[in-house]
Amino acid sequence: MSPVLSVHGASVTLDGRPVLRRVDLEVASGEIVALLGANGSGKSTLVRAAVGLIPLDEGQVELFGTPLPRFRTWRRLGYVPQHSRAVAGVPATVQEVVMSGRLSRRPFVGIARQADHDAVVGAVARVGLADRLRSPLAELSGGQQQRALIARALAGDADLLVMDEPTSGVDHENQESLAELLGGLVNEGASVLLVAHELGPMRPLIDRTLVLRAGHVDYDGPVSGVTFEEHEQVHHHTEAPEPRPDVPNIGGVWGEGDVR
Repeated sequence: MSPVLSVHGASVTLDGRPVLRRVDLEVASGEIVALLGANGSGKSTLVRAAVGLIPLDEGQVELFGTPLPRFRTWRRLGYVPQHSRAVAGVPATVQEVVMSGRLSRRPFVGIARQADHDAVVGAVARVGLADRLRSPLAELSGGQQQRALIARALAGDADLLVMDEPTSGVDHENQESLAELLGGLVNEGASVLLVAHELGPMRPLIDRTLVLRAGHVDYDGPVSGVTFEEHEQVHHHTEAPEPRPDVPNIGGVWGEGDVR
């Protein structure tokens, strides 16, 4: 069976500076892959290129076995960008932001069906923002804004979630809830590509890790081969991989107290 995401020989240059240098990446069906590395290593550039937001200088991307230029079933892909990029100056409510995640599932642009409204309400409740459904996004804390972006991806019932630092601005308790949520989604058949500086409560869920260093893949293997040190340095070492615990089949309930 083809991977849900396949990147081969990806090279990207931004502002005249090589950011990615012939990077390979695959995510299999039902797999959670963590993409790690220090700031400037190319993590966000790689995921943005993988979803078609940045053009490649060289290489190719396939989504669900289809080359990216020919891919059209965008409802199968849920992208969660870094919230600092995505919410600046957005004059919209939580409901409107999350509803945008249903656009690729509508038969006609601009016409929301009952199924769309139900999916939005369910996704917002799943990330603990049911009481903020009609609140302007700008009034939410950073952690709440991040949850709204996650709800937008969930509302589309995507088969692949690509998440760029989803725990940024979220405290440890809410990171644990996100880990439970992702575990439940994977048990339901979803796949996840997760960008992170560190894994925290996500670590037991991770099937495989890729460590980028200066635009190259420095490591591709089990999470047991990765250690974290201060200053966002990620190192790999050699040891027998630890057995992966069962993925919890828990939908996840978000709490309060996220970082502001």
